[in-house]
Formats: sequence, C-alpha cells, structure tokens
Amino acid sequence: GVVLHIARFISGDSIALGDKVHAQIDVEKREATRRNHTAAHLLQAALRKHLGSHVEQAGQLVNSEEMRFDFTHFSALSGDELKAIEREVNEVILKGIPVETREMPIEEAKKLGAMALFGEKYGDVVRVVSAGDFSVELCGGTHVTNTAQVGCFKIVGESSVAAGVRRIEATTGLGVMRLLDERTAMLEETASSVKANNLKDVPARAAALAAECKSLNKELEELKAKMASAKIDGLFENA
Repeated sequence: GVVLHIARFISGDSIALGDKVHAQIDVEKREATRRNHTAAHLLQAALRKHLGSHVEQAGQLVNSEEMRFDFTHFSALSGDELKAIEREVNEVILKGIPVETREMPIEEAKKLGAMALFGEKYGDVVRVVSAGDFSVELCGGTHVTNTAQVGCFKIVGESSVAAGVRRIEATTGLGVMRLLDERTAMLEETASSVKANNLKDVPARAAALAAECKSLNKELEELKAKMASAKIDGLFENA
C-alpha cells in the first residue's frame, strides 16, 4: 500500500525532512513509455487473434526506447505471421480507439474478459485498461488515452528465450523514426559501396555484382585447372 517515487536531486545544496520540493516527471520520456506500453497490450491481442488463445504473456519490458514482449507459443513465427501481426496493431493504432482505465471489482473485470497475468495475485478491486473491444487487460501501468497517440508500431526482432516461449522486440512513435533513419543511412552507405545511383537500384546492383563475382570465380577456377595441367605436362617433358 506504499507508493514510492525514485527521483534525482537536481538543484539546491541539501534536502531534509519537512522541506517543500518541486517534483517533475520527464514528460517526453513518460509519453514514449506510454506508447510502448499500450503497444504491448495491442500486440498481445493481435498475437492471440492470429496465433490462438493459448498465447499468454510470459514476461515484459517497457521503457521509453523499446518494448519487449515474451509469450507462450510452440514455434517460431513466420515472416508472413509477423507482417500480419504488425499490420493488425498499426490498423488499430490508426483507428484512433480511446484507451480507458477503470477500477472495478475483479469479478466484474472477469465478466468483461479482461486478460490477467498467469500466477499474479490480484485484490478485490482491479484496474482494467481497454482499447475498445480489441484489448481488455488488468494493468496498473501508464498508457496513452487514444491508440492514435502510439503513432506507429514496428517489430524489430523475434526469437526464442526458452522452451515454448518466444520474444518479440518492437518500438513505437519516435523509436520507429529513429529506426527508419538508421536503416536509410545503412542503405545509402550500401548504395555508395556498390555504386548504385539511388536507393531503389541497390538490389539490382547487388545482384549484378554477385553474378559478376560468381562468373569471375568460375573463370579463376578454370585458369587454376589449366595452370595445374600445364605444370604436370612440363614435369613429364623434363623427366
């Protein structure tokens, strides 16, 4: 029943019991964390919709930079499955669905079909976070007030963390913008290396270089074979 705040003392010489202080959150960081947290809820709903109701949260990390979601599933997700799940989450984001937080008796929350964490203990009154009918979960964390505030959602990776447990790493909002900037920079560097005139020419240019390399390797092997044959003939001549 105790609420704790962790803070950094940034001005003044000292602090003592009874002093009045001004506490302020890092608004930009908090908003980014909210976007990632709400996206985690939307992701779980999308996973259950596309993979099945056996999917349950097995762990979660949410901060201002990223969102990491562990869930129960028996196999790796295919590229098509990941694309469909990512698209589903983004479609819900673009619909601009209000995100509501309500406190209610736990029995009432169960009737709403609210998702609960396996093994977690809940009191008689719980906090329910819902994005329309798409996602309804028991949660005490911070969230956006409308799915549109998430901006956009991008899956960065999918992997195994334990037997029967998969992990999806993703980012939202400004994190997606940073990811796009990084990948664009990589493409521009690659375009320069393969001497492509623009980014859209990179795949064709890379394919052409690969074919050229394969052809040159074949020629090299043929020359090596000819040289080896010539040396053998020379050995017999001077025997």
